[in-house]
Amino acid sequence: MQQFVQKIVEFIPALSAQNRETSSFYEVIQKEILNGTWLDTWFGLVLSMVVFCVVVLIFMILMTLLLVYAERKVASHMQDRLGPMRVGPHGIFQPIADVVKLLLKEDIISKEANKKLFVLAPYVVFASSFAVLAAVPFGAFFVAADFNIGAFYIVAISSLVVLGLIMAGWASNNKWSMLSAMRSAAQLISYEIPLGLSLLAVIMVVSSLSMQKIVGAQEGWFWHWLIFRNPFLFLAFFIYFLSSVAEVNRNPFDITEAESELVAGFHTEYSGIRFAFFFLAEYINMFVVSAIATTLFLGGWNIGLPLDNILGGAKGIPLHAVRAILFVGKSLGLVFVMLWFRWTLPRLRVDQLMAVCWKYFIPIAFLNILGAGVWELIFKEFKPITLVWLFVPVLIIIIGLITAVARRGASRETVLS
Repeated sequence: MQQFVQKIVEFIPALSAQNRETSSFYEVIQKEILNGTWLDTWFGLVLSMVVFCVVVLIFMILMTLLLVYAERKVASHMQDRLGPMRVGPHGIFQPIADVVKLLLKEDIISKEANKKLFVLAPYVVFASSFAVLAAVPFGAFFVAADFNIGAFYIVAISSLVVLGLIMAGWASNNKWSMLSAMRSAAQLISYEIPLGLSLLAVIMVVSSLSMQKIVGAQEGWFWHWLIFRNPFLFLAFFIYFLSSVAEVNRNPFDITEAESELVAGFHTEYSGIRFAFFFLAEYINMFVVSAIATTLFLGGWNIGLPLDNILGGAKGIPLHAVRAILFVGKSLGLVFVMLWFRWTLPRLRVDQLMAVCWKYFIPIAFLNILGAGVWELIFKEFKPITLVWLFVPVLIIIIGLITAVARRGASRETVLS
């Protein structure tokens, strides 16, 4: 034990002084601290994995509390009201009160339900969200594992959510829950296609499935981010983001939880802690898909500016901490857009939802793969001059806004006259 403590004391100053770019936090702990101590056994390996799982679980819970509070406040201010204000200053403890309420609620299982699958379903959904975080790089150092097939791993593990939702709907023995489960299968499996094709365009350009290598390909100034590097990747970002909104069942794609027609969807029969697991998984999935979008298109933990000069040549833990904060900030920015969607856009019909996917997103995603490949062949070495293509969509947006404002002003004048 004394040897173990001594290694920790020697390790922390060395870590602060060095810039470890190639090793993850988990790998460094294994090599620098556990190696040669009484924990360098199968017991130490299991113990370290348990500790990391607890850390990730705490992060998931805190992130969910933050997003629940943000959801209510964003909704309130968009509707010109205050939102929760009573529990804590400005209502900041309201999510904690919600957690306590869910924990104290009675756990009810319908008599006619398939009890084994009913109990297992929320844990399958939660475990899928939990496992995906292992491959999300919060920084060059703060990543659980840098898989060389990280992108493939994320797509494969996240697909288990569909299985959990179908289990919940079928096991509930409720026609509304079952209908919601069928909608979930149709929606999630369909939108995984354009989402995966958008990822494939990035993988083709970077020539790697490793999430860290994808981030490394975007180092430097912000115009090296993949969203700006290629006009087809610019479009692929929006296809990915909108498909991910459908994947996490958020407006305008929340067909599986359509309260007006399906009561509450697949989790109608759930209460208490089991309902809380579905709730937790939904908000974590929002953050996860936003984090993946940040990694693939928005430079990951790269700020897009000469960060070393800004921080005065900071290395080690300070640099990694700043990068992790920047990564989380970018991801939360995309989460805010999802919250914005919910309180702005009406829900689509089922036929409209599927038409958007099969008639528009999938053909455009295939076109993006072809276009991205041709663009990379023409412009083998990326140069800032290729950013000229950005002026075209920006110009179109500006002209469209001016036209819309002009028409609105003309219509007002017609009404007043």
